[in-house]
Amino acid sequence: MDTSKNQTDETLLSEPSKEGIDFDELMRKFDTEARFRTPPGWQLKLIVFLCVAMSCFHFYTAGFGLLPAQKQGAVHLAFVLVIVFLLYPIKSSMSKNSKIPIYDFGLAIFAATPLIYLVMQIDVIAMGRSGLPTTMDIVMGFMLIAALLEATRRISNPILPCLAIVSLLYCYFGRYMPDLLSHRGFSVNRIVNHMYLGTEGIFGTPLEVSSTFVFMFILFGSVLEKTGMGRFIIDLSVALAGWSTGGPAKVAVVASGLMGTISGSSVANVCTTGMFTIPLMKSVGYKPYFAGAVEAVASTGGQIMPPVMGAGAFIMAQFLGVGYLEVALAAVVPALLYYFAVMVQVHFEAKRLGLKGLPKNQLPKIGGLLKAKGFLLIPLAAIVYLLIAGYTPLYAAFSGILVSFVLSWLNKETRLTPVRLMQAFEAGARGALSVACACACVGMVVGMGTLTGLALRIAGAIVTLAGGKLILTLFFTMCASILLGTGLPTTANFIVTSTMAAPALLQLGVPAMAAYMFVFYFGIAADLTPPVALAAYAGAGIAGDDPMKTGATAFKLALAGFLVPYIYVYNPMLLFIGATPLLMIQAICTAMIGVFLLAMFTIGHYKAPLHPMMRVIALVGALGLLDPGTVTDVIGLAVLALLYFVQTMKAKSMGDPGAPA
Repeated sequence: MDTSKNQTDETLLSEPSKEGIDFDELMRKFDTEARFRTPPGWQLKLIVFLCVAMSCFHFYTAGFGLLPAQKQGAVHLAFVLVIVFLLYPIKSSMSKNSKIPIYDFGLAIFAATPLIYLVMQIDVIAMGRSGLPTTMDIVMGFMLIAALLEATRRISNPILPCLAIVSLLYCYFGRYMPDLLSHRGFSVNRIVNHMYLGTEGIFGTPLEVSSTFVFMFILFGSVLEKTGMGRFIIDLSVALAGWSTGGPAKVAVVASGLMGTISGSSVANVCTTGMFTIPLMKSVGYKPYFAGAVEAVASTGGQIMPPVMGAGAFIMAQFLGVGYLEVALAAVVPALLYYFAVMVQVHFEAKRLGLKGLPKNQLPKIGGLLKAKGFLLIPLAAIVYLLIAGYTPLYAAFSGILVSFVLSWLNKETRLTPVRLMQAFEAGARGALSVACACACVGMVVGMGTLTGLALRIAGAIVTLAGGKLILTLFFTMCASILLGTGLPTTANFIVTSTMAAPALLQLGVPAMAAYMFVFYFGIAADLTPPVALAAYAGAGIAGDDPMKTGATAFKLALAGFLVPYIYVYNPMLLFIGATPLLMIQAICTAMIGVFLLAMFTIGHYKAPLHPMMRVIALVGALGLLDPGTVTDVIGLAVLALLYFVQTMKAKSMGDPGAPA
């Protein structure tokens, strides 16, 4: 590289590239959560006050004792709905700097009223009139349902509220449905009672988890971010992987995976790390659409990366009745396999294009980074330790925040001053709004399933449609998860599919952890699947290339990762289910060979360009490894050996022996 090129790369390492990109507008375009307004004067101060107060409430109850579940959920939801109506305009296209209109203040009061009523009356309802709602109970229930639907529409999109409305109508009109869907029908009073006063509707498990574990981990992530953790992760990733073949793309994979441990949003992750990594990738020769796709795939996988996964992981733990640590432990191998698949494809693409890494003299020194800011990793280590020691996730997150605050004062750049701490608490509350709305709204969908029994019938229909064959049932479940994911937030998608589709897998003998992890995984993968691949489109916006082309490339890169859920369903040892050390090693090696072969198929390169027939052989070998067993393992190894021999000879004939892959 010439001197000017070196200077360019050095600049890219020190600060994000602007390239005329308005990152706020990019977020607003692809992430509905970013379409908030910033009103002037006292109105903005009111929003900040409410956000900080909400975080203080959750921080206090996490450390000193939760309220009873419905009270905790009601206070949590009251904060959420009031802030949403003040922060998000009725139309997302309205001016970012517009004032809050009087009708939104009215809607905020309208939304808070039934929740305040519930907090005041919950003891009387539980003791004296459970199942016998008064007229006032019904009126308040109607008010909450209406406010929740509108708030969810504002912060998300119309699809989830429409799904909830259809669910409510189905509860009432079920008697008129065809035989497969019919039920006896329920009165309006019974439906509102079930959704508002019961614990299987709005105030069901999803909102309970949102108001406890999820909020605290989002707050923990916001606190870490204010200490400069994001910049440290990017610098550390550059130091670790920037020197290797196609280094900047591998930096994106490592940085986005690490960032994903503290961020629950694919789009936000893309915009946070992508402003650094995408220009870096472009600077060494990657096509813009490929750079955007790599960042999108790497960022999306962060939601399945322990120790701090997406909100769905906490809900999964509640649904399964196990500790969060068990879910996080089960996710370790699949997450590493996912990133292994992405890393291999990035490497093959770099070899195909002849791309090199960054000069070592331009890279940060690992020792210097760890000496200056390595203590920022201690809060994550503390959370892992507390979870392993048997403490609750709530206590672990509470302690993690305290540890982060104390350690931040070791370095002037990372100190959580009162202003920074208030900003972190404000950001934490804002980050929890969409999850809370999704959890509460989708609670009505889950409540419909339990009230009418539809969930079990859908599961039976999926199994019947698949003819009782597991591979077809998995395929149909995958399609349902991806299809729902094009319109629903990840958390809502997981709740719906785990209620409606996962039972079909359970009927065929799939372990519960594997079934729930399967739908969780593919619900997240929807962010990479056209035509609504939001993470990929955000990457395209930063890269300055065609969104559809970037989305298609992201889907291709994720294809090897799509094999992973099938592997752990057929081989649950990858989730530490019935695992022994020897069999576990065999299962991991088998899975790695499978994704390695599929990566060859998708990129079309291994030491040298792959002949179409060799690509087909690689695909057959990868798919054959879905079924665990000595025979298939031997076939997979034979395919790998064949490709190694053929491609090595081909590379030599082309005058390039190729570096070991």
